[in-house]
Amino acid sequence: MEIAKVNTTTSALPGWGTSGQHRADSGNDGYFKPVSKIYDGSTLTKWVKANIKKKECCFYVKDVSKGEEICKCGYKKSDHTDEAQRRSEASMDIHIREVPTDAFGEIDFGGLGQKTSKYVRVSSDTEPKTLYELLIRHWKLQPPNLLISVTGGAKNFQMKDHLKRTFRKGLIKVAQTTGAWIITGGTNTGVMKHVGMAVHEHTLRNGSSGRQIVTIGVATWGIVHNRDSLIHSEGCFHVSYSLDETNQGRLSLLDINHSHFLLVDDGTHGQYEGEIELRSRLEKLISEKPLGDKDSVVKVPVVCVVLNGGHGTLDTIYNAMLNKTPCVVLGGSGRVADVIAEVASLPVSQVTMALIQQLIKKFFGQESDKIIELNLVEWTKKIQDIIRMPQLLTVFHYDEGKKQDVDVAILQAFLKASRSSESFGEQNLVQQLELAVAWNRVDIARSEIFTEVNQWKTTDLHQAMFSALVGHKPEFVRLLLENNVSFGKFLEKEDRLCDLYAKMPHCFFRHKLEKRLRDDKSGSKKKLSLSHVSDEVRHLLGGFTQRLYPISTTQRSDVRGVMTSEEHIEVPCDSEDSKTMDTVCDPGRDLFLWAIVQNQKELAEIIFDQCKDCIAAALAASKILKKLAQEDESGGDESEEMRELANHYEKHAIGVFSECYKRDEQWAQKLLVRISPSWGKTTCLQLALQANDKSFVAHSGVQALLNQIWCGELAVDNPLWKVVLCMFFFPLVYTGFLNYRRDEEIEKEAKRKEEEEEKNARRFVSETCSNPHGNSSIRDSSDRSSLEPLTCSSRLVGLFTSPQVKFYWSIASYFGFLWLFAFVLMIDFQDTPSWRELLLYVWLVSLVFEEIRQIFHMPDQSGFRRKARMYISDIWNILDVLSILLFIIGLALRLQPSHSLFYAGKVILCIDFIIFALRLMAIFTVSRTLGPNIIIVRRMMKDLFFFLFLLSIWIVAYGVAVQGIRVHNEVRLDWIFRGAVYEPYLIIFGELPKSSDSAEFDISTCSVDGTDPLKPKCPVLNENNMPAFPEWMTIILLSVYLLFANILLLNLLIAIFNYTFEEVQDNTDKFWKFQRYELIREYHSRPAAPPPFILFNHLYLFIRKLLLCRPLQNDDHFSIELNEEEEELLLSWEALVTDYYLTSMHQDSSQSMERRIQEMAEKVDTMSELMEREWGQVSTSEIIQKRLTQLEEQFWSFKCLHKPPPSLQWIMDTLRSQGFKSKEDPPTESLQWKELQSRDTKQGKPKPLYPFKELNVTEEQHRHLLREPPHDYDSSSGGEELSNDAPAPASVTKDSSSQAKSISTTRSNNSSKVRLALVVIKHWRTEVEAQNEEEFEEDGQRQTRIVTKKVKRYLPCKTYQPATPEQTDKWFKRSSGLEPEVTSEKEDPKQLGEKGALADI
Repeated sequence: MEIAKVNTTTSALPGWGTSGQHRADSGNDGYFKPVSKIYDGSTLTKWVKANIKKKECCFYVKDVSKGEEICKCGYKKSDHTDEAQRRSEASMDIHIREVPTDAFGEIDFGGLGQKTSKYVRVSSDTEPKTLYELLIRHWKLQPPNLLISVTGGAKNFQMKDHLKRTFRKGLIKVAQTTGAWIITGGTNTGVMKHVGMAVHEHTLRNGSSGRQIVTIGVATWGIVHNRDSLIHSEGCFHVSYSLDETNQGRLSLLDINHSHFLLVDDGTHGQYEGEIELRSRLEKLISEKPLGDKDSVVKVPVVCVVLNGGHGTLDTIYNAMLNKTPCVVLGGSGRVADVIAEVASLPVSQVTMALIQQLIKKFFGQESDKIIELNLVEWTKKIQDIIRMPQLLTVFHYDEGKKQDVDVAILQAFLKASRSSESFGEQNLVQQLELAVAWNRVDIARSEIFTEVNQWKTTDLHQAMFSALVGHKPEFVRLLLENNVSFGKFLEKEDRLCDLYAKMPHCFFRHKLEKRLRDDKSGSKKKLSLSHVSDEVRHLLGGFTQRLYPISTTQRSDVRGVMTSEEHIEVPCDSEDSKTMDTVCDPGRDLFLWAIVQNQKELAEIIFDQCKDCIAAALAASKILKKLAQEDESGGDESEEMRELANHYEKHAIGVFSECYKRDEQWAQKLLVRISPSWGKTTCLQLALQANDKSFVAHSGVQALLNQIWCGELAVDNPLWKVVLCMFFFPLVYTGFLNYRRDEEIEKEAKRKEEEEEKNARRFVSETCSNPHGNSSIRDSSDRSSLEPLTCSSRLVGLFTSPQVKFYWSIASYFGFLWLFAFVLMIDFQDTPSWRELLLYVWLVSLVFEEIRQIFHMPDQSGFRRKARMYISDIWNILDVLSILLFIIGLALRLQPSHSLFYAGKVILCIDFIIFALRLMAIFTVSRTLGPNIIIVRRMMKDLFFFLFLLSIWIVAYGVAVQGIRVHNEVRLDWIFRGAVYEPYLIIFGELPKSSDSAEFDISTCSVDGTDPLKPKCPVLNENNMPAFPEWMTIILLSVYLLFANILLLNLLIAIFNYTFEEVQDNTDKFWKFQRYELIREYHSRPAAPPPFILFNHLYLFIRKLLLCRPLQNDDHFSIELNEEEEELLLSWEALVTDYYLTSMHQDSSQSMERRIQEMAEKVDTMSELMEREWGQVSTSEIIQKRLTQLEEQFWSFKCLHKPPPSLQWIMDTLRSQGFKSKEDPPTESLQWKELQSRDTKQGKPKPLYPFKELNVTEEQHRHLLREPPHDYDSSSGGEELSNDAPAPASVTKDSSSQAKSISTTRSNNSSKVRLALVVIKHWRTEVEAQNEEEFEEDGQRQTRIVTKKVKRYLPCKTYQPATPEQTDKWFKRSSGLEPEVTSEKEDPKQLGEKGALADI
């Protein structure tokens, strides 16, 4: 007969409705895909109703074994439908049918944190693929990298505290690090409760910031208590589940710490294990899914973890191992787990029924009789079969002496099973490595995979490297690099780099690539190619760079003339096209760029170490990240992280360049201007300027290079007055009045030659002395190429072609232009242009031609549009264009015969003169004093613009209101502007209006009807011709306006200016050094002659470029191209310096305070864990107290035992056998001590050995030290504690006796006890040898050597000597509170040793 089930779809609970809202899971990072804030409940409802079923009973059959009217399905008769109760058995083919489910949605368990979980009621015959689709597609779970099936005791059981903590910690760690799914029974009992508590502790420890652990509970629907609240035909997306245990009976509550529930409905009520079959089929389906990538041959691994358990658990283990599923059994968890753990290491022949019976009685207790009677043979057979598969069985034994983790045991279990398989080989090793990468467990890979036994080929590790890069697992990338994986060979495979970009996670750069693909017109929209990446990277780096990757053959014919949505790309001509196709293959650059655009700091740091051109790579990363952060309109955390990473790599570039500059200044400067083939044929200096890296440009090495370019052939140390004097009296250059850089280089080379000649001479003398008949000769160093001195013409050319001299001539020329311009405007502006005005026009034409030359002479090799945009990007160029345009307009009007146009032209030229005068500020940016101030003025002008917007609001608001109150219907626009804008503006500066009241009103100063153009319109008048507007209102408005405009807004402007000034002033040096580059660059490329004589230079350039078709001279000071040999040598040197810099940086970080604190915290955690393992729940203070007590007992037992320890007795016997004797007699015992010993002997206590016997102490000193004989002596203390009842010694004076009496009284009142220690540390001064490391310089290189010196030190020496009476009294006073302790003064250890001391153990 089929089992029946009740129909629960007839009616829904009142008060429950469908909610369209669905809260997103917290902690989606890592394990959950991002979901929208609004959960589409209607879509889920439609899918669930169409695909998920439940089971219900359609025929009531009374269970005769139960007295009540209960069906064999377990439900009452009243729970069945009327149709099910009326049907006869003969008319029924089946007793259970499937109908659409009526319980699904989201459970809210309430309490702190608002724990919510998804749930669904499913039929036991549901296809596993349907459930998997529900988990992945609709519940938005990320596919697992590991499936952990936890099984065991369904009833509550206890585990030892240390094993419980170890299990919980290990389970969470393996789930968190590997991205695993944990599948349990889902109820709040037994092993499921332990799993839930592990998740609960993780949630409390990490809060909402931690990753959510995917814990899926697969429970039987019929055993869930309070399940009626979960039923609703349309789904309950925010149902409250009651945890009330009232009338629970044999049912179970759901565990609140599980994230998802699959409630399996088999049509029964109150019958367990109905979910086992569906759970097994679901686990099998998941184990057949590929790991990570769909094309991966590695499947999702499944591991079974066993705690406790009974007969059902044994069947689960047996079936799992038959299906090749590895099992981890926790020894010490009880019952079946302990039985298997006991016999796992035994051979099968020793696992007998008797042994199993004995173990069952041991671990099962009262249940053992029933098991032995019914299932002993079956248990023995299954356990034997389990032991025969040791490769699938892993037993975890908790050992207090060893640090073991459950997570390692779980992961090792699967690796052990795969290693022992028949197909084990290289392919299996690769699969194991893929699993370790997917789990992100570097420790497992190091200990289990990369061993000395396994021999790896580098090609076998490429797939693991690809997975590690795509999964952003930097530790694995580092591990694979340590195992000889080469980036060059890794990227040899075609499209591998393109696949990396295709699998890039969601980020801003991916968004830009997708947009570029959508807008691509070359016909390759669907597939991403490196040409798309190259276009986007070129856009981020700047148009001055060339492509990093070549255009694909399919795109090369279509790319010409194509304009992307981001920018207009000028495609070069055929000759330049082949040049741009000549790209450089640099694997380190490619992977570093791939990591940078994703903002992956850790991966980029590892790959940065593998780059060749490190300074250029760091500066390019800074430029790309700043550009991405600037274009990211969201302005969220990602933009801020990109800016931080950009600053980080700017610091890297500064650090590497600083190390290079310390070692060789010339080579370091060559790195700045060297054309880098790997980064688009650009230079480091240009990248730093485009990235706005002010700190890098302000570096002393960069500024030294700029100073050399600024001075040209002249030496940098020439005073300004000498240069200016030679500009006017150039014959002085032939007298040595000015220093040239060539002369300095010749002098340095001469010194170097002299040093070489001296070395050769010494070598010649030494060789002659050693070999007088040899053919030794001094090597002639004159064969080397030497610099030739400058000729007279080259000195003169070097003077006038120096950018510094060009600048000074330009200043003089510009002042002459302004003087001539002012003279024409004020004195010589005639109807017919005079010769001075014509000269002014010629001068202006030379300025126009110079601006045109600057546009076409830009270093960017792109088209005219890009050069024009770059030219306009400079504010000073905008002023130049504006001034020229105004001059042309004014000149055109000035040449007109009309007098009005003539005068208008003069007005425009006068305004133009202002702009020309303001252009002087750009010239003085080169000054170290005026340059920063000009920068401050520029920044304040921007602030002033935004301030004027705020000020205009108040001006217009007040002006319009007052104008409307005072004047009625003014129609003249000029007077409207004066009343509404101009007068309120003047009020700010103290010009108070007279029209605000009628005190000074004069009707003759205004026009009543507004017809007089020279007078304002009168205000509204009354019959007495006096203003009729309300004066009190205008006065109040004026007061409020003055309050806000004069006080609030003006003080706000002052505060803004102050902030700008302080910001620039704090970085004055950086701003000025960065700003002067543009000026140096401009005058370096500028012709030597100043305007207007510069027209001859322009004519020469025009003839050379256009008529003769000869290329212009290259700008070799700012960019040089090295040959292959020089390039390789320079990059190798840079790589060595970079390695040194990174090593020193890592050392500094490891020795930093933060790192030390972190290491100390890790040590404390380790110590606390060890102490917990040893002492369990005992607190740390109790542990320390117990350890100190044990130490004191050991010490005093050594002092006071009758018989010394064997080691001490052996030393004494050896000395006596050699004839050694003491020169002095042993000290005598005091009467009090003898009485004490006799009393203890009578009481049966062991006679202690008096400590002072071994010391040379007199009776009087002895009695003084003891003070009083102990009346309450305990032999267990070994003479350690002495009480205070004996009288003071006779040797003490009256004063001391009275003092001792007071001390004794105080001690007796406080019941204090005195502890005497007799060990004294002495320090003796002696000479010892010490080795020190010192640096010295030899042959121009710094080296280190070890030097041994003798120094005087104090060495400790132990002696035995009693404390003096004074020190004893002093100690008693301090212990009794009569005298405070003085901690500021420290006694000399040597003096303490001479006087004797009293110390506490």
